[in-house]
Amino acid sequence: MLLAIDIGNTNIVLGVFDKERLVENWRVGTNTQITPDEYAMIFKDLFGFAKLEFQQITGVIISTVVPPLLPVMIEMSRKYFRIEPLVVTHELKTGITIRYDNPKEVGADRIVNAAAAYQRYGGPIIIVDFGTATTFCAVTAGGEYLGGAICPGVKISAEALFQRASKLPRVELTKPAKVINADTISAMQSGIIYGYAGLVDGIVERMKQELSLAAKVIATGGLAELISPETKSIQEIKPQLTLEGLRLLFEINH
Repeated sequence: MLLAIDIGNTNIVLGVFDKERLVENWRVGTNTQITPDEYAMIFKDLFGFAKLEFQQITGVIISTVVPPLLPVMIEMSRKYFRIEPLVVTHELKTGITIRYDNPKEVGADRIVNAAAAYQRYGGPIIIVDFGTATTFCAVTAGGEYLGGAICPGVKISAEALFQRASKLPRVELTKPAKVINADTISAMQSGIIYGYAGLVDGIVERMKQELSLAAKVIATGGLAELISPETKSIQEIKPQLTLEGLRLLFEINH
């Protein structure tokens, strides 16, 4: 079995694969102060609930956008799984060609998502990942990763509104029933949710004009299911795209 670990700024997403089948997946909070032993304890508990054992894992792959946690996860893999993990970088075989001014700057999560999306759907394709930051990535019909756009994520935007406007409260990220609202909380939710949907549609439309108007648009990430239904441009939601991409890269490189 393969253990796939995607370390994001807010959450760490874990997935266990039996060949191509995703057996189980979890989401835990990202904490740079936790030691390899403490993360192993968390993983052990999660495995136990799923009736899985560490001994069943024969491969580990890690992608991260949080550099301090990489050595932590590598040590955890070596100590508790007795496995040297495969770490995602731009130098891995991915099935796509990275056309970036400096390939080292491309986030591991963006590489994984692009590889998975191209393998599953072909190109041209646009991937929108709703994480701590929202990323937009474009891949051509010939499998060339062109880059894209990065903007503040939904939660960051909502938190900034609360922190910088003294009379506005912190609100739950839920969709209000309508756009025009007569109370402050609903009005803020309307602006955040529907405003962000408009942002996504605007960027995607401009990307399509530069890439191909026929490009398929898919979404992933923790907040994809909240924002995507309010957009006009996103055609499909793939919550486990990053995990599927990690499995794909592990297979390509082994």
